[in-house]
Amino acid sequence: MPQEEFWLSGPVPDIPVLAQPAAHALLQSLRELKELLIDFPEEQLWKNVGERASVGFHAQHLTGVLDRLLTYAKGKELTSEQFNYLKNEGTPNTAITPIALIKNFEAKVEEALNYFKTLNTETILTNRTVGRKHLPTNILGLIFHAGEHSQRHIGQLLVTASFLKEN
Repeated sequence: MPQEEFWLSGPVPDIPVLAQPAAHALLQSLRELKELLIDFPEEQLWKNVGERASVGFHAQHLTGVLDRLLTYAKGKELTSEQFNYLKNEGTPNTAITPIALIKNFEAKVEEALNYFKTLNTETILTNRTVGRKHLPTNILGLIFHAGEHSQRHIGQLLVTASFLKEN
């Protein structure tokens, strides 16, 4: 019997109510990433299909974008290491395995959930900015986007991975 999706499994312990949807989306993304990559052929990790992004790109991007959004949520600027990671997302690297990609995202989701636990109904609406242009948002907007964006890339990863496995 398949597991219920996280949003149907009740609240994530110690996460404020306004952060629950983001927590659910990130946990769902992690579960699906594990299911998709646990036995994914390493030789297909960086293969592009129809000029679309590779499975490896999507898996790296999940971790990278979550890291960047958490940085902005904490009111910080991106570091040179984060810019370098962004620049290299999707660059074929045979030293990176599907298991490593899972572990990297798992660690970042754990970091996000721990951060969510520090929020409350007042702090979650704290104004923040994004990027070099300092575009306006707030912590809630950033964590919502983190959850939504992760689900979007899991969907794209699913389509690419299923096509590669079948062909």
